[in-house]
Amino acid sequence: MERAGTGFRKELVSKLLHLHFRDEKTKVGGDALQLMAELLRIFVVEAAVRGVRQAQAEDVTLVDIDQLEKVLPQLLLDF
Repeated sequence: MERAGTGFRKELVSKLLHLHFRDEKTKVGGDALQLMAELLRIFVVEAAVRGVRQAQAEDVTLVDIDQLEKVLPQLLLDF
């Protein structure tokens, strides 16, 4: 399976985009898929990094949903 960008399959990115389109006939070009895949990759990496920092601040060794929930509001504002 071909990947768009460096981490997400083109099919997955396309499906995610199409879930939010009003017109099901909307098409997405290859460059747009690649750009979206890169944005998703950066978002996921940044969420992981912030989750780790939050866990360190709480002096815990495992990042779980609690840390991600704490960093999510600011992460969404930043993106």
